[in-house]
Amino acid sequence: MNTVRIAVAGAGLIGHRHIEEINRSKTCRLASIVDPSPPARFADIVRGSGVSIHASIAAMLAADRPDGIILATPNQLHADQAMECVRAGIPTLVEKPIAHTLSAGIRLCEAAEAAGVKILVGHHRLHSPILQHATKVIQSGLLGRIVGVMGSAVFYKPDSEGYYDGPNAWRREPGGGPILLNLIHEIGNLRALVGEIVAVQAFSSNATRGFKVEDTVAINLKFENGALGSFLLSDTAGCARSWEQTSQENKDYPTYPDEDCYTVVGAFGSISIPTMRLKYYSRAEDRSWYKPFECGALDVQRKDPLAEQIEHFAAVIRGECEPLVSARDGLQNLRVVDAVLEAAATGSTVSTIA
Repeated sequence: MNTVRIAVAGAGLIGHRHIEEINRSKTCRLASIVDPSPPARFADIVRGSGVSIHASIAAMLAADRPDGIILATPNQLHADQAMECVRAGIPTLVEKPIAHTLSAGIRLCEAAEAAGVKILVGHHRLHSPILQHATKVIQSGLLGRIVGVMGSAVFYKPDSEGYYDGPNAWRREPGGGPILLNLIHEIGNLRALVGEIVAVQAFSSNATRGFKVEDTVAINLKFENGALGSFLLSDTAGCARSWEQTSQENKDYPTYPDEDCYTVVGAFGSISIPTMRLKYYSRAEDRSWYKPFECGALDVQRKDPLAEQIEHFAAVIRGECEPLVSARDGLQNLRVVDAVLEAAATGSTVSTIA
């Protein structure tokens, strides 16, 4: 297997994680780093990388063309930088969201498709073995026709540690709330589990923190297959029903193995995720709330989705597979999030159909 050389643009927190996973991989290696910051601001992992550091993607491409590029830069730079990579014909992993606006995302998708350049969008949870196993169970028909989904991403972002102060005060303003920062992950998961989302409704509140941006959102979802969903999102909730605090995949977070963040419900049964607890009727004639369910829990395999994503990106670069999360997938996740913002602002039902 050929080792692929991957450059990382953006030496922030998520850029560090990508560099770590590349360094651990047996199928790829770090080619270079792109970041305009002064060297003194780089973390040890960057200073000790042993590769060249460039101030721009153009400078990096002029000096050393990699096999692939990861864009871990600020959201507003994603589309323009990805267009540079497309023009250079280099496969690119773009961190979520694919772009800061729908129009920019559409331009990027069209350009990449016209050029035949592969774009993988960094919705890394789609690489989780837990999520993939749950999706296969749902698609197997064990639960019957899917009726709906109940989901949550409720957690408490700290008031201390400078999360909302100083250079991070932008998180107090529109654009800094959990809809844009966190919901896009959940939309990708829900689309994988249940299907395409065609319309949304939403109420938002800032009553707890009192910032100019929402801290809590209640969302209704309508899926193309007729299923319905409800989702509670909050970054000011003392609760563990979020992916990070239930999946046990990211060791930075304490986890609680008795909690779930999604329950997918079908006509014959349900699955709760990520505990993978099943309740189902084995025979159609036994379906009744007076009759007991067959109960069990599926074995859970845990791997770091970011590590799995790097290996997948290397395979995309080698031409062995198509991106699991394509540019169009990333664009649709962004479209749904935009619709939730509009629904919360207007009180109307908003279509998510392109």
